[in-house]
This record gives sequence, C-alpha cells and structure tokens, in this order.
Amino acid sequence: FGVGTSSIKRWRGQQRQTGSLAARPRPGRHRRIRSEDEAALLAQVAAAPDATLAEHCATWESATGVHLSTATMSRTLARLKQTHKKSP
Repeated sequence: FGVGTSSIKRWRGQQRQTGSLAARPRPGRHRRIRSEDEAALLAQVAAAPDATLAEHCATWESATGVHLSTATMSRTLARLKQTHKKSP
C-alpha cells in the first residue's frame, strides 16, 4: 500500500492509547471571523465599499466586539474574493 513503517507504528500507538484510528484534530487557531459570520462581513463591505481595511476592522469590532488586525481582515476578504479597489 506504500505506507511507511513509521506511520504504522504511530497508528498502532494511537489505537492502543485512544482505542480509535480516527483523525486527530488539526493544530492551529480557529478563524476570528467564523463561517457563519461571513455573510455579515460581506454586508458590511457592501455598505461601505470604499472603506479601508482599518475602517472595516473598526466597524467589525464595534458591531461584534471582536478585534481584528488588518492582516486578518485582508486574508478574510481575499478568501471571500473581495477586492480592495476603491472608486476613483
């Protein structure tokens, strides 16, 4: 099957410890803007399309109480396929 011996040893150890071979949770942080809140963010961007990232962060914080960095806002908007272009 093309599986390394290290993987087999790791899986056997997991089976002994937990009794299951189910995948373990992936490490890392949870998103600051959850999937169910993305519609609210899109509405915020539609309401103020010329706002800067910092202004969107401030608006989001006042609406939800969650502080975001401009980098987080930028990544979220990119994931939602929103552009940063401003009207001339």
